[in-house]
Amino acid sequence: MPYRRTTFSKFVIEDLRRGGGGGHDPELAALLNDLQRAGKLIGAAVARGALDSPGAVVTTSLTVPGEPPRKMAAVANDIMLSACEWGGQLCGMLSSALANPHAIPVQYPRGRYMLLFAPLDGAANLDVDLTVGTIFSVLRAPEGITDPTPADFLQPGHAQVAAGYALFGPVAMMVITLGAGVHGFTLDREAGAYTLTHPNMRIPEDGCELAVDAALEPHWETPIRRFVQEYTAHGAGPEGRNCTIRWIDSLVAEVHRILLRGGVFLHPRDTRNTRKMGHVHLLTQANPIAMIIEQAGGVASTGRVPVLDVQPDHIHQHVPLILGASRDVERLQNYHLAYDRGESMAFDAPLFKQRSLFRTA
Repeated sequence: MPYRRTTFSKFVIEDLRRGGGGGHDPELAALLNDLQRAGKLIGAAVARGALDSPGAVVTTSLTVPGEPPRKMAAVANDIMLSACEWGGQLCGMLSSALANPHAIPVQYPRGRYMLLFAPLDGAANLDVDLTVGTIFSVLRAPEGITDPTPADFLQPGHAQVAAGYALFGPVAMMVITLGAGVHGFTLDREAGAYTLTHPNMRIPEDGCELAVDAALEPHWETPIRRFVQEYTAHGAGPEGRNCTIRWIDSLVAEVHRILLRGGVFLHPRDTRNTRKMGHVHLLTQANPIAMIIEQAGGVASTGRVPVLDVQPDHIHQHVPLILGASRDVERLQNYHLAYDRGESMAFDAPLFKQRSLFRTA
């Protein structure tokens, strides 16, 4: 019966008792509870859409270079800051929407955790009523640090204590990992609570959906071209699978589909700009998503190394992101390594030899 379902708050407490997140920790449980409250508030704001006054005041200034200002992303950023800064669990916060870390106001106590988040991933999709989400990551602050500098946030993904995302679509969901599996919760709007509906999520190995922006094909490296050709060869590929391409440019939506149905997500390096190694924000997007994917039995890679092994060198560093079922991602990673060794990437690609979406130079 619905009232017997496990709520998010109850699950977090019980999972921490079982050893998730490093063991029972009331501070971490309280922080995650604040995050679920933020998820409800952001979801409510997103659901109102154009019903809100177009002249509504937004207090946050989104200052990351190259990112267009979006009202709802600013609203989501403000909600995350105000919902999580007051509780005494955090000593600092890092948002992909702000150029610098957010300091905890002096009137609030400091804790030993740091929160990193992307306030509204896929915000451009709101104009056409598609799924968006909020991604978050929790790190421990270095010993003795109560006012972290940007350098204190530069921890590899393996250091994450917890990670998750809130999904705002036909239903509102939260998906989290505390380092011991991945679990999904659906918002029961009548009860006002996230309830456990997807315990122990695992990526199906036999999925056959590829999430990639095919319009960027002219700028892919050769290993990506080969993989996409094989994956979509309509039964003629190395495993005889008949797969399809999908792309909605919302990381949380693409990842959620892969968790449920399998497949692969590709946001590879773009050869147009070799100085910018990738398009996905490492600390607030790639790392938390990689933790979720690996806890669900999949693999997350830059194409050459595991995402969780990357040592950040800047708080707004971007990386390529390739994730999904282990056998597919590992095959693509082997293609990259062979390519870097100078081995021939010759392959039978009939689609490239005829008039089609994919053409060689």
